[in-house]
Amino acid sequence: MNTALSFNRLVTLGLWTVGGGTALFLIAPIVAIVPLSFNAEPFFTYPMPGLSLRWYEEFFASDVWQLALRNSIIVATFATILSTILGTLAAIGLSRSDCPARATLTAILISPMIVPVVVAAVGIYYAFAAVGLLNSLTGLVLAHTVLGAPFVVVTVTAALSGFDQNLMRAAASLGAQPVEAVFRIMLPLIAPGVASGALFAFVTSFDEVVVALFIAGSEERTLPRQMWSGVRETLSPTIAAVATLLIIFSTLFLATIQWLQRRAERQKLTQFE
Repeated sequence: MNTALSFNRLVTLGLWTVGGGTALFLIAPIVAIVPLSFNAEPFFTYPMPGLSLRWYEEFFASDVWQLALRNSIIVATFATILSTILGTLAAIGLSRSDCPARATLTAILISPMIVPVVVAAVGIYYAFAAVGLLNSLTGLVLAHTVLGAPFVVVTVTAALSGFDQNLMRAAASLGAQPVEAVFRIMLPLIAPGVASGALFAFVTSFDEVVVALFIAGSEERTLPRQMWSGVRETLSPTIAAVATLLIIFSTLFLATIQWLQRRAERQKLTQFE
């Protein structure tokens, strides 16, 4: 008994060690950027000669950076709204038992998650060039909607897998119209999955740079594209400050997504009980 217990503790310790080492290996390059955003000198050097908030002040005082931030927020917001609506409707349709060619449609809908972003960007560039959507926020919103909708489809489909379709039949037997049943019964129960998909879509749009490089002009620069241009033209610690803010922003969003997923799991357990 004691030998088995010791072995289990050793295995657990080994797993924690390997997991912690892997997490440290993945996170270390990202965390290394954070101290450089407080460097008093305009260089990426360790050890730092002093600490300063000047690069954060430069970010909030610069018209170029603020334009990029505003564009990112506008594009991500509208792309998230469109992605959430289209992705939720698609997931509801795919969840129906009478949906024809479900596997094929699912593969098509989630293909933007699988196809390399550069390939998608080239295709979007030629498609939008033909209809005059290049160098516009509208084109960027539509492109990011294409990239964000698959995340909504996946999360909402997962939420619908635990949804009891008998509730919709019960609502229909009581005289509820299909649209009314969806809004009053289905959506409240799958809301955590919808919210998780929306957050994924928002982060995907807010952090996307490849498509923005292809279809956005100088006036439509987003925050990631401005960072890319800064790396190529003038390497400044302001980029590290922006990266630090994005790290904090993304971490908060991911924490929110995890909270929503755990809440959905608790709701499923409560439903089965």
